[in-house]
Amino acid sequence: MDTRYAFAQELAREAGLLAYDYYKRRSALAVESKGLQDVVSIADRAVEDLIRKRLAERFPEDAFLGEESGASESLEDGRSIWVVDPIDGTACFLNGMPSWCVSIALVHEGAIELGAIYDPNVDELYAARRGGGTYLNGERQPDLSATAFADGAFGIGFSQRSTSGEIVPLIQGLVDDGGMFLRNGSGALMLAYVSVGRLIGYFEPHINSWDCLAGLLLVRESGGWTNDFLADGGLLRGNVCAASAAGLAPKLQALIARTVPNPTRP
Repeated sequence: MDTRYAFAQELAREAGLLAYDYYKRRSALAVESKGLQDVVSIADRAVEDLIRKRLAERFPEDAFLGEESGASESLEDGRSIWVVDPIDGTACFLNGMPSWCVSIALVHEGAIELGAIYDPNVDELYAARRGGGTYLNGERQPDLSATAFADGAFGIGFSQRSTSGEIVPLIQGLVDDGGMFLRNGSGALMLAYVSVGRLIGYFEPHINSWDCLAGLLLVRESGGWTNDFLADGGLLRGNVCAASAAGLAPKLQALIARTVPNPTRP
């Protein structure tokens, strides 16, 4: 696992620099639609191909799950699974907004073992290993301290997989309790921001595993709270995503229970 942790950080940086090269010439990229407000570019596929190739060369015994290429042949229990989003925030990427990143996580026996998120726009590498703390550019991050919604901005995610009724009441409750919210187009990056205290929490009614697993581990290793995302088939089906400083968790859990209809294991 030590070797995998070090390699994940190196690979996130390498993939991020490749993505950034595409970003600088994004007007020439071929873009396809995967659905309503869901696009993919040649950059997404090229970056994921690089990550998948490097991992197969280094750890051929491991499985792979990527946003663009899907799952390797077998994701059976006991096998380590790399879960990858080559460019989280593709819409921002294509429209020239620097709110995107590369996200790499490793799941083993039902637990997120390690995660790395690299933002090449500002050269920030977030990394965490289960039980080992959260690091930003090699510096250990302190435990999170927020206890109230008024303590800072709260990250919100939303996609067309959800309905307005699953997010608007929560935003209303957040604002009524003195909070402010932010949505930057990248769930992975917003979770990374939670892990270093830039945001006090994050919620999305449904998100895919490749968008959030690395970020969820980052939050936990900063002393924060997250829901059990991998429960009920979250790895392949996606799930609700909730995360915050531990001191804010009771209020977030109560807000979710009060405003979100039938939340999946918050």
